[in-house]
Order: sequence, then C-alpha cells, then structure tokens
Amino acid sequence: MQRRDVLKLLGTAAAISALPQEALAILQQASAQVAASTGLRTFNPHQNATVTTLAELIIPETDTPGAKGARVNEFIDLLLTEWFEPTETRQFLAGLADVDQRSQKMFAADFVNCKLEQQTELLKQLDDAAMEFTKKQKAEQRNPQRSSQMAALPDMQKPEQQEAKHPPVNFFYQFKKLTLTGYYTSEIGFEKELGKSIIPSGHSGCAPLSEVTR
Repeated sequence: MQRRDVLKLLGTAAAISALPQEALAILQQASAQVAASTGLRTFNPHQNATVTTLAELIIPETDTPGAKGARVNEFIDLLLTEWFEPTETRQFLAGLADVDQRSQKMFAADFVNCKLEQQTELLKQLDDAAMEFTKKQKAEQRNPQRSSQMAALPDMQKPEQQEAKHPPVNFFYQFKKLTLTGYYTSEIGFEKELGKSIIPSGHSGCAPLSEVTR
C-alpha cells in the first residue's frame, strides 16, 4: 500500500478505526518519523501556531497530553510536505488562511490572538459547516437519480472522474481527520490515551466536535 492509497482511504473512511491495519501501520510510521524530526518544512511560524491552537482545541490536554504534546502539528506538516501533492498542500494552507480571515471578520484579530471563548465560537462554526458538507456529500452519493444520470455520461464527463485527483475538500473536516489520526497514531495517543487498544470508532472526522473531543 502506498501513501496516496492511505490518504485516499483516510479521506473516505467514516472512522479511523475503519482503516485497514496496513494503512494504520503506515500512519504510525509517519508519527514515529515526527518523533525524530528536527523542524517544520511547510508551515511558517504563524501557520504552525494556528494549527497547534486548532488541534489542541480539538484534543486538549487532560490527565494525558493533548494534541500539542503529541506533536500533531508536526505530523500534519510532515504529511503536507511528503504525502500531499503541491495542489493539495496549497488547498490546505488556503483553508488555514481562511480561518484567520473569518476570525478577523468576527473578532478583528487573528485566530491565535483571540480569546478562548472566541476561538471556541469560531471552531463551532467551522465544525457545523464541515458537518453540513459531509451531509451533502452523503446525500449526493445516495441520490439514485444522480447516479443514473452519471452512469449515462462518458467516463471523461463524469464529475468523479474529473474530481478523482483533487476532490472537493472541506478544510475543517480534513483538519479534524488529520488531527485525530496524528494523535491516535502517536505514542502518546496510542499508548497513554488508549492503552494500546484498538482505535475506537468514536474517533471519526465525520462526527461533530462534541463527540470527538475529550
């Protein structure tokens, strides 16, 4: 299995626990690679601070370290640098910049400079939009009329053929999945949080934040 196959599975899986063991093993190797890394290669300092803050809000420190302690920001940086195609990386960074644009519009400050309650309010908006995105995607996939119309088209005209390389992505939906994957494949997430148990099905990028945060 190649990295691109793992990313494709990660993008379509309803939960991290649904990934094949081979895919999880490759992701755990990436997490182990982070432990030996010496610095960021894609994020600039501000982008890194934004990613770290967002990830820690999703998986905060409790009696065990949160996303920051598990170096989830570095895991995402690694995947953007080595696994993603340049177009996908630019798409992710544009989504990250949009977080600041929304934050400036709502609170006249970049996300990392907002108060915790302001960050939480914006995070909920992003999560609601992500859930709506996934709901529409699922509805389109279940629409029999659309399926019959698409089946009648030549392959080159089918949206799935045109979008196969770079399908539409909701930034926060993708960010949640990467955060949960980076955390629960890290030594901290896998050994301290889960006690080396199988990654539970509740850790899903498809679930709203209220169900995935600790």
